[in-house]
Amino acid sequence: MIHDQKYPPLNPQFHELFWRDVPSGEISAYVKPYTVEDVVARRADLDAHLISDEELTQGGAVSFEERTVPGYEGGPEVPVVILRPRDAVGPRPGLLLTNCAGKMTSHPRMIKGLGFVEWVAKHQIVLVVNGMRTAPEDPHPAQVHDSYAALCWVAAHHESLGLDPDRLGLLGVSGGGGVAAATALYARDHGGPSLSNLIMLSPMLDDRDITVSNWFERVPHPHDANHMAWTAMLGDAKGGPLVDAYAAPSRATTLRGLPPMYIETGSADIFRDESLEFAMRAGQAGVPVEVHSWAGLMHNGETIAPGLDLSRMVLAARDGYLQRFGSPAGGLVPNVHPDELKQS
Repeated sequence: MIHDQKYPPLNPQFHELFWRDVPSGEISAYVKPYTVEDVVARRADLDAHLISDEELTQGGAVSFEERTVPGYEGGPEVPVVILRPRDAVGPRPGLLLTNCAGKMTSHPRMIKGLGFVEWVAKHQIVLVVNGMRTAPEDPHPAQVHDSYAALCWVAAHHESLGLDPDRLGLLGVSGGGGVAAATALYARDHGGPSLSNLIMLSPMLDDRDITVSNWFERVPHPHDANHMAWTAMLGDAKGGPLVDAYAAPSRATTLRGLPPMYIETGSADIFRDESLEFAMRAGQAGVPVEVHSWAGLMHNGETIAPGLDLSRMVLAARDGYLQRFGSPAGGLVPNVHPDELKQS
């Protein structure tokens, strides 16, 4: 039975953080249950959690612009924040961050404490963050349409953005990680912009509750919360045969043709199994994949406690990948004799 493993073990430092000062018989505040109504009510307080102008500029190292871009096929305009290294020389690698939490909250400034703004200056990349419509008010396919519209705009305006179109990737975390995967699939299937990378950090990929980790409890975003989020987006279709891969990317019949991937999860993360399965299927389809599954890491743990030893390892691995992604020599080459490369 998959329910036999519903309380996954934690890294000792995370366990101490998680259970410190929790009275016997109670649960940690990190895993308190919540409802759709709670999420909708929390949006009213979102301003307090958005990144400030000062944090966006990183002491003058980063310039930023807020604007809207045309929506999908005449749909609502999509809000974006554009972040550029102030002293960049030449076209830079670019990432579109599909920014969404649990399918129900999104804002292009909702990146406080995630470390992505620091990437802009440190790795000299262009980062475009798009907001998107959210469930339950705007169900599928609103999110993939908004993110695909933003991707097409970024690709079309690469020169004015100072962005190298051959090094344009997608980035997403949690619910936004699922949207990043869906956007990559949509671009592949609809003749969209070519992508050099797909970076998914603990992505939300499958609506069907069919893995062991989907039933985890006593972790951030436990089973009931995940079930609620998918239901908010898909309604009665959740888990059924009518859900497509642009809603739940794990349902894609093939992952062939997707860009090289970086996938990250934790052994105590509800999205562990679907992330690892997606990575395996992508590799089998010929997609180069870098995958990390951190023992004892729970969902969003590195953001909750970035100073813990394990969190620092997680963040260092991301940094190493971004360093390679940002380098002109950081891509992949065919495994053939150099003379054949010269002839191609």
